[in-house]
Amino acid sequence: MAIDKNLKIAVLPLDIAWFDRDKNLAAVGDSLRHLEPDTDLVVLPELFTTGFSSDPQVLQDAAETITGHTVDTLKAWAAHYNIAIAGSYLARTAHKVYNRGFFIEPSGDETFYDKRHLFSLSAESTSMGQGFTAKPIIRFRGWNIALIVCYDLRFPVWCRSMANEYDVLVVPANWPKARAYAWKHLLIARAIENQAVVVGANRSGEDTYGVYNDLSYIFDSMGKPIGEKYVNSPFIYAILSKHTLEEWRERFPVSRDADRFDLPLEF
Repeated sequence: MAIDKNLKIAVLPLDIAWFDRDKNLAAVGDSLRHLEPDTDLVVLPELFTTGFSSDPQVLQDAAETITGHTVDTLKAWAAHYNIAIAGSYLARTAHKVYNRGFFIEPSGDETFYDKRHLFSLSAESTSMGQGFTAKPIIRFRGWNIALIVCYDLRFPVWCRSMANEYDVLVVPANWPKARAYAWKHLLIARAIENQAVVVGANRSGEDTYGVYNDLSYIFDSMGKPIGEKYVNSPFIYAILSKHTLEEWRERFPVSRDADRFDLPLEF
């Protein structure tokens, strides 16, 4: 049995201003001033500085490198508030634009993950590059935290936690109300089948693709909702107990009966 270690998570359902990076960064910065001081991890929505566009030129013009203003600001926040920050932003290399997940630690350590499953019903699949690495698993404050992005959630083998390799699955998203039933129940399913906490950090507001309000959730390892909206706070919080998580896994050890999968990445 592991020594108990709580992890306090805060989700920010940001109302993303369309392709206004400075406004979105300012909004997150303002929200962080109200953050509970014992928070460990803040999770932002997918593409939190821009939102989506189907215009390749708009995407290219707005995309940043990993040494750009967005990542520099995330690192400054992480250090100042002594927190990790996760989410995704619009990133570029010399030839492609990516929907890039990030996990920034207060030490300055950084982990990036380019979204593997691009939504083929939108221009995302033709205007952005596909990720070519498996989901990362980050060790942070005694917890193993995995990171995927939005549409990745629909693919259970991709999300699989082999031998309980992660404790928390973080899912930044722009998932509209038109598919809210699927979003909520896929989050619950990933929590139950992997015996892990699942954090669905959705944006709020609306854009040309839909409305997004009230779709951020935190579910425990049995698929039960544990997220709490504090009064006069922009955040949804949950305090996770490592003792509770591992006790459940020991009492009901389904991972020992799980099948193993190989995931060759083919392009």
